[in-house]
Parts: sequence; C-alpha cells; structure tokens
Amino acid sequence: MIASVHEVRPESSSEELLTLLSREHADHRLPVGLRRLTERFAYELLGLLFPHFADRSVSAPGELAEQLVALEVLLNRAVSAPRADGGDGGPPDPAVEFLFSRLGLIREALMLDAHAIYAGDPAAQSVDEVILGYPGFLAIATYRVAHELHGRVALFPRLLTEVAHRATGIDIHPGARIGSSFAIDHGTGIVIGETAKLGERVRLYQGVTLGAARVNKGLESVKRHPTIGDDVVIYANATILGGDTVIGHGSRIGGNVWLTRSVPPYSVVTPTARVERHRAESSPSDDLLEFNI
Repeated sequence: MIASVHEVRPESSSEELLTLLSREHADHRLPVGLRRLTERFAYELLGLLFPHFADRSVSAPGELAEQLVALEVLLNRAVSAPRADGGDGGPPDPAVEFLFSRLGLIREALMLDAHAIYAGDPAAQSVDEVILGYPGFLAIATYRVAHELHGRVALFPRLLTEVAHRATGIDIHPGARIGSSFAIDHGTGIVIGETAKLGERVRLYQGVTLGAARVNKGLESVKRHPTIGDDVVIYANATILGGDTVIGHGSRIGGNVWLTRSVPPYSVVTPTARVERHRAESSPSDDLLEFNI
C-alpha cells in the first residue's frame, strides 16, 4: 500500500523516510521489475508471431514450441503476485491460458491490419515494411494482445499498451473495441479511450483523439468515448468526444474537427462544422478535396 502524503513530514529525518520506504517495499505485492517484464514479453511475443521482431532466426517447430512455453512462464510471472517464499511458479493463471489459445486469431487480425495499412499508404513499399517499420502496426499489435487480457488480469494489459505508447506516441487503451483491418497512418499523438468502439476498416491519422466529453471518476462504469462506424476515415488532429457520439459508417472527418455530436452515415465533416453527405459507395473515396472543403 502506498503511503499517504502526510506520513512523511518535510522535517522528517532520513531514518524515518527509510523506515517508511522499507515498509512499503516489504508490503509491495506486484512482481519485481514489472515494467521491464512487460516490455520483454511484448517484444518476445511479437518476435514469435512475426520474424520481423525476432532477435535470431528460429524456424524449427521444436524451438518455436520452446519459445512459446518460455513466454507462458514469463507472462504467468508478470500477472501473478509473488509467493511468500520469494520464489516463482504456481499454477498457470487462466488468463495466460486464454491468451495463448487466442494467438492464432491475434496473428490473423494483425495481418489484416498490416495489409490495410499497406493498401492505404502509397509510400509503403511492402507489408514487411509496415510490420517492421510502421509505428501504427506496433501500437495495434500490442493493443490486440492487451485487449485479450483486459478484464482478466489487473494492470498488465495497460502496461502492455504503454510499451507501444512510449515507443510511438500512440495511446490505445486495452479496453477499446476495434474491428478488423484497422489502419493507423503516421500515428503520433493518437488517443483512443477505454470505452471507444471502432468498426471495421477504420483509418486514423496523427493527432486524432477519441475521448470523453467529461472527466469524472464517477463515470468509470459508463460509456464515455465515441462509436466509430465501418469504413470511416478520420484525418489529422480531429477530436471526437462523448459516449453518445456515433460517427456513421462511410463518413470522412476532416482535420482539426472538434465533434461532440453524432453524424449520419456517409457524412463529410469539415473544420467549419459543416456536414455534407456523399452517396453510398462500395469503395468511397478518401479524397476530401472532392467535396470542396
């Protein structure tokens, strides 16, 4: 338990401070070095799922199986409280078994994301480039792993998405619900809140915020973040707020838009708060210039 700010007076001696800190360290029940454990797990798991992240070439099924077992042990260590005797071990956490049962589906979803990023970016030379070099892919990958653990274990899923947040500047809460073929281009500064819901084939550019209209601790069990329909594109620095805000499918949200109300399907929202409509198309254009903004 963390001490109250009143427990250490400004005039307290160093001996008093050390006594307080000693008690807090002794009572601390989280695994030692949890942030480092989380970062290690994130990159080693990505290295198993994608050779692009691996530190060495491994192709034999037996060696890959050994890596899988080692990752299960590492994750169980990260999500379990330390034993009273200071040792590791104990029965596997059910959340660990659940996550590893979902790895095939996670990898399949991430391949769809990588192809969506590649298909929407003329600068991308290959899907390999997207997987290895695009910050958006790293952020999505850690999110998809963390999302499977969200609600099953405490703290670790958030620490996992923070690995990518620190590396990329993209902040995706593990509780957000994001559909398939999700694409992030550039990405720096993107924020996606805990209760946000994104449909399929959504594309976000840098600086987008999908946030809450109000910040109040009493709202922790309330949907606070917007719902984004399928095939929506949201351009740079747009801010969309509120749990009741729904962006209809096929819409285009222009850069620097501030939006706190719903818009119907196939809307085009401009920075001047003008909402236009375009016809439903199977593959609507991403070019806002067509709408004379």
